[in-house]
Amino acid sequence: MAAVAFPALIPSGRRYSPGFYPQAEFKALNGATTTLRYGNRRFDAELDLTFENITDTQAASVLKLYEDTMVADDWVTFTTSDVAGGASSALANYIREVGGSNLRWRFAEPPGVDSVLPGMSTLQCRFIGRLDPT
Repeated sequence: MAAVAFPALIPSGRRYSPGFYPQAEFKALNGATTTLRYGNRRFDAELDLTFENITDTQAASVLKLYEDTMVADDWVTFTTSDVAGGASSALANYIREVGGSNLRWRFAEPPGVDSVLPGMSTLQCRFIGRLDPT
């Protein structure tokens, strides 16, 4: 298992959710709620990326990355010059999951490719941030 760099592509759209903290809520009959937190690290962060009007070669590079990371059980890393490009530095740190979260981006599902013109495609990727044992 190792980190694999995502190709140098800047998305035309992205959606990010920071994930959850492990906790359980208990509600009493009178409506009082007690929350038990079981840890202090987030898990299951989500990152959805859309790359519109990229070349088929660029789309194929992401499909190859998907195959390589799934076969080897690797995870994906992003830089400020690719997926986090265009985001403020504060937001880019969350998208890249740097700063001690220990989340590793893995493909949540196979990438989807829509051919829009000959040689041009729109690519959609969905990632999930997993808290892997180190």
